[in-house]
Amino acid sequence: MAHPLTPVRPAPLAVEALPVLDDNYVMLLTRGNQAAVVDPAVAAPVMAVLQQRQLELVAVLQTHHHHDHIGGTVGLLQQWPQCRVYAAASDRDRIPFQTDGLAGGDHFTLLAEAVEVLAVPGHTRDHLAYYLPESGHLFCGDTLFVAGCGRLFEGTPEQMWHSLQRLVGLPETTRLWCAHEYSAANLRWASTQVAGHDPAAAAIAARLQHVRQLRDQHLPTIPSTVALERQTNLFVRAADPAELAQLRRHKDHWRG
Repeated sequence: MAHPLTPVRPAPLAVEALPVLDDNYVMLLTRGNQAAVVDPAVAAPVMAVLQQRQLELVAVLQTHHHHDHIGGTVGLLQQWPQCRVYAAASDRDRIPFQTDGLAGGDHFTLLAEAVEVLAVPGHTRDHLAYYLPESGHLFCGDTLFVAGCGRLFEGTPEQMWHSLQRLVGLPETTRLWCAHEYSAANLRWASTQVAGHDPAAAAIAARLQHVRQLRDQHLPTIPSTVALERQTNLFVRAADPAELAQLRRHKDHWRG
């Protein structure tokens, strides 16, 4: 029994990736009987997990406006109408159901933890990432993937390069939760871009083998870590925006 004066520590924050659609992940954060989700592409499978575990949904975090990230939010709000929806205030026209408009540099509290909001444009013009420094989790949407980065639909190579450098400037142990299962394809492509003498070649080959083992067992390949991306992500390792742009063009047309 705890001493009467001993402060009661909250249960640790738990994070897991729920696979939906073809290759999306919805991140589920739980502490006690409360939950938050990141980028709910569809409502039904998320709702089923929440109801089965008797969890109260208190927040939805949106990284950007694409339908495979926001498509399930309205359905979840019908079941949990008091739920807060965090999104880019500058993208309210495309995420109109947001309750809390945010910008880079903002902070808020989620499930008893501080959250730092990072502006990481490149994939879209208003992309956000959410960093929880206490538990070391980063929810990076479609900006940073395992060994990859998002396509430049609305942003520039300069924006993406700076966004990636900002994300991998976080502590090396930070766990990176990206929103798609692209890891095997990204690493296969990366393996064709590095020569045998490149210091990254061995790390990329070893990581590809590990990813294949996970996928053979139908397991997610996330979370990654900042340390792993620094070692094996060619977009992160690009010296400047021009090199990133060249890599992105090659990857966009690669059919390996």
